Amino acid sequence: MNFYTSKNLSGIGALLMFISVIALPFAPFFGGGLIALIGLILMLIGIKGLSDYYKEAGIFNNMLYGTIAGIVGGVVAIAVAIAVVLASLTSFLHKVFPAWNGDWTMLAGMTPVTTNITFSDVIPFIIAGLAVFVIIFVFIIIEAVFYRRSLTLLKTKSGIGLFGTTGILLLIGAILTIILIGYLIVWIAILLLAIAFFELRPQPVQPMPPTGQTTMPP
Repeated sequence: MNFYTSKNLSGIGALLMFISVIALPFAPFFGGGLIALIGLILMLIGIKGLSDYYKEAGIFNNMLYGTIAGIVGGVVAIAVAIAVVLASLTSFLHKVFPAWNGDWTMLAGMTPVTTNITFSDVIPFIIAGLAVFVIIFVFIIIEAVFYRRSLTLLKTKSGIGLFGTTGILLLIGAILTIILIGYLIVWIAILLLAIAFFELRPQPVQPMPPTGQTTMPP
């Protein structure tokens, strides 16, 4: 894969990830989710090419580790949520539907009794929500740390300072996701990342000295 293909794939991938956030409210999976996934794959393929071009494995490796951390965090969060909810769901449903005999097909025709619900009954679901939030928060920071390392190396190799700025914004945004504004910062950082990719230029080729001659130091 040549330099221009790598940088264009990286830039287009980052741009698709930026656009996916706009499409997410209208079509969560086939719109935003699918566009983001395609963008991520294109960006990783492009960064692998850039990593080979600059002969710096850390550019791709750190980006890959960060992506894996994000995926693992999502899987762990979902698994924890399902485990906690399922452990308390049956007893909760018995409270809501006192006449329920355990047959799930009967629930559709039964009338809920909300007066039986107490705060202690919903505590497991609150705990599940908090656990998911903490897990996602921790893994987002881990992901951002790896991404920043990758972009710092890319800035050093390419001379494009915007990569360094993007890495810092991603890390700040990840930390501030605890107050939600961080997601906006991350979104802006992704746009800057796309711009940085499109600003990349190939390294100048050093002229070879004529055969039989050597270059003298200045």
